[in-house]
Amino acid sequence: MEKLGWKELDILLISGDAYVDHPSFGPALIGRLLLDEGWRVGIVAQPDWKDPESVKVMGRPRIACAVTAGNMDSMLCIYTVGRRFRREDIYSPGGKTGLKPPMATVVYTQMCKAAFPGIPVVLGGMEASMRRVAHYDYWQDKMRPGVLVDSKADILVYGQGELSTPEIFHRLEKGESLEGIPGTARFLGGKASAELKIDDSYALLPSFEEMKNDRDAILREMVIIEKEMNAWCGRKLLQDYNGRYVLVEPPQPPMESKVFDKVCEFPYAGRPHPSYQEKIPAFETVKDSIPAVRGCPGGCAFCGLVSHQGRHIISRSEDSIMRSVQCLKKQPFFRGTISDVGGPAGNSYGHHAKDPSLCAKCRRSSCMFPNHCPNYIADGKPLIALLRRMRREEGVKHVFINSGIRLDLALMQPDLTAEIIRHHVSGHMKVAPEHLHKRVLALMRKGQPEELQEFMKIFERISKECGKEQYLIPLFISNFPGCTEKEMKVVDDFLASHNWSLEQAQDYIPLPLTMGAAMYYSGKTADGEVIEVNRGLRERRTQLEMLKHRRDGYRNYSGESKNREQEKGRNGKFRGQDHRKKNFSGKPDRRRH
Repeated sequence: MEKLGWKELDILLISGDAYVDHPSFGPALIGRLLLDEGWRVGIVAQPDWKDPESVKVMGRPRIACAVTAGNMDSMLCIYTVGRRFRREDIYSPGGKTGLKPPMATVVYTQMCKAAFPGIPVVLGGMEASMRRVAHYDYWQDKMRPGVLVDSKADILVYGQGELSTPEIFHRLEKGESLEGIPGTARFLGGKASAELKIDDSYALLPSFEEMKNDRDAILREMVIIEKEMNAWCGRKLLQDYNGRYVLVEPPQPPMESKVFDKVCEFPYAGRPHPSYQEKIPAFETVKDSIPAVRGCPGGCAFCGLVSHQGRHIISRSEDSIMRSVQCLKKQPFFRGTISDVGGPAGNSYGHHAKDPSLCAKCRRSSCMFPNHCPNYIADGKPLIALLRRMRREEGVKHVFINSGIRLDLALMQPDLTAEIIRHHVSGHMKVAPEHLHKRVLALMRKGQPEELQEFMKIFERISKECGKEQYLIPLFISNFPGCTEKEMKVVDDFLASHNWSLEQAQDYIPLPLTMGAAMYYSGKTADGEVIEVNRGLRERRTQLEMLKHRRDGYRNYSGESKNREQEKGRNGKFRGQDHRKKNFSGKPDRRRH
């Protein structure tokens, strides 16, 4: 502030994450966006949440405070699936825990209100987005009201926020009403709620009282929310809280590519704030990566992407990505390897609608389930052209795709799949079949069981053709609602038949505002069918152990056991592997070494 000659801030942004000036981190992107709009913006990252004075270090902002829990929901960041404290917070320096409070958006809002009486507070980020209406909180095991009700913030931005956020602060600066901004939610006062004229432009969600007393109400809520998530035909949502309404405006239309290019090309430093003395694990994961895609067509029941980013794919232009490559090349830590070019799915770049007018009427929750929408064009040519251009760039040795590959898309675009396997696998390739039982896959809104084996054959054939020893890293989810020990045994039998050793497994976590969480809480499907749900650790342990017990060595996906003497090279290491036994992520497992 002193260097810039600022006497005061216009906007103070409070974040639950350490500050990393990189477009993969929401607080940095929003901060740069507001700065580009001409405001003086300051960021307090991870203030002492037990001391309201800690947010006063840069003084009272002139317009408002903006609050985010960070890139992850704070409860998910702090607690494991077993409701125990995590040993590491990947968004904190040195992975240190305890720097972010549970329900961070609520705590930070209250801190701002206490430190700066009368200040408007704007909520944003993943936590605010996924808790904008009444929801089930797995870690507290109870129904929670929308986060606006607890926090008393003035307005909430859901989704990515690049289009809504500047409009909010322009209106706050001018003293104008915050009504009618797409992609936002507000908790109306008693008078405004009583005067509200409810017509067909509104969709009524079950009231909070109904949500607490009727477990099936959460299913009705999720069905309505998913139907109204279309920016062009979605209606406003209303939820009653004892006579006061939470009003959720329809989503913002997807950004145009040129806007996406702009927000990814702000003058980011591309690294953490220099005050940090320890590494930030989340940054180490993405520091050599380039964001290229927003949105996901899948609409999987366990995932919050559709409720947050939406189904529509937004891709950056080739030229914009290449400019980011030039910036990455200048970083002192860059050694010629781009670790990832992607987003929610690594093979969705350049996908688009055949007829956008049909999308404007669509109310599906997924473009891929129960069948592939014929209006969704999964064209692999744009990504092939981009990857080849990146490979030709001077100073770039390797370009990898480490975002998860969707199997259904991979089988629909064979040329792109072959290109990725030949040139863009770093030795291990992530795929997400999630399960192999047809019934469970349908509950998850995933593809068919055969997709994994089809992809395995393609992967094996192309890897042999190019003379590379490469491995698949699949992710399976245990204890999804409706998955019993019988269904999980299908996965277990598959792993046994292929002699495939898994060292990590994902036990299902019901995330707020997902259909999977609604199924977990209600014990039913969206159609009302009763399903079995494993809730406590004792009930969950059986399925989790079915995936964890295969600890007899690291195997390749084809089931060929690695013979230690046959596979040793001159340096005594396995070809393409570390000499130590590895865990499922491909990293040496030092605990057993």
